[in-house]
Amino acid sequence: ELLSTPQAVARVSHYRLAAHLGSAFLLYAGMLLTGLKIVQDAKIASGTFPKAVIEALSNPALKKFRHCTIGLAALIFLTSMSGAFVAGLDAGLIYNEFPYMGQNIVPPKSELFSSIYSKTGDSSLWRNFFDNPTTVQFDHRAMTTLSAIVALWLYSRRLNLPPQARLAINGVLGVGCLQVTLGISTLLYMVPIPLASAHQAGSLTLLTTALYLVHIMRRMPIKL
Repeated sequence: ELLSTPQAVARVSHYRLAAHLGSAFLLYAGMLLTGLKIVQDAKIASGTFPKAVIEALSNPALKKFRHCTIGLAALIFLTSMSGAFVAGLDAGLIYNEFPYMGQNIVPPKSELFSSIYSKTGDSSLWRNFFDNPTTVQFDHRAMTTLSAIVALWLYSRRLNLPPQARLAINGVLGVGCLQVTLGISTLLYMVPIPLASAHQAGSLTLLTTALYLVHIMRRMPIKL
């Protein structure tokens, strides 16, 4: 029926779009961590893995930081999934300004929680978080991923991290700043395809650097 309609525009469910992107990211994350583990195990088996790194990672003071890196990677993944909803709903075509959304940082409550997006007979407003373009864009802004990255980076300054971990956390900070810049630029310029594609690629790059940090911070179960 849609194919026979003049000037019809094909639409993809934002739920399926997010599920498709999420499964791709999870598969990629699994392969990346597996590959990094294989390379690390090969170095340990050949005796080329630095003993100083193993000793540094056994420091109990790094336990909290290690858990924080996992939480940061999870937050980056969730932010990427939020971006999939933004793309699926064309939410980037409204409120093309930053940091304001209209006259305030937060859009009007009537727009954030509209009864229009509640199904018939369903008085709950939770569907706005998934179906309302205004709410979806605000959620994507409010994920505060960069704030979490900066906080973790500042926390890392107090710790005696191995050189590779120090390089990884610096990489996460750098890519995070670039990703935010791409996101704001994409919004301000009304979502041009090249910028939008770069922003999506940036999300995968940011997740990659975060997963590499998680891998580097893994405590070694053996002593050499």
